[in-house]
Amino acid sequence: MAAAMRACIDECQKCHTVCLTTATELSRAPALHRSSPAQILAMLDAAQICATTADFMTRGSAHHAAMCRLCADICEACIRACTGMPGMETCLAACVSCAKSCRAMAAMG
Repeated sequence: MAAAMRACIDECQKCHTVCLTTATELSRAPALHRSSPAQILAMLDAAQICATTADFMTRGSAHHAAMCRLCADICEACIRACTGMPGMETCLAACVSCAKSCRAMAAMG
């Protein structure tokens, strides 16, 4: 496996964990964190697509580039939904890094 693909898998797995953990924490006290259902759903979408995209790359699927493009799109949607929310720095950074890595991987085919 190429180093670039391994790095992208790592970014996807990290983003999955961070988004899922953050969404879970926020869903337990949405009023306290001032989060909306749409923001929590955006994080859950990002978490799921990141896990799925990592799986596609891990098994060498011929469709990994398409999944990487979709993953980047969904991570960017999460960024738009959650920018400006207090305490979201780690989640936003994970989404930015994952989207960048996935865009690069998609471009490689």
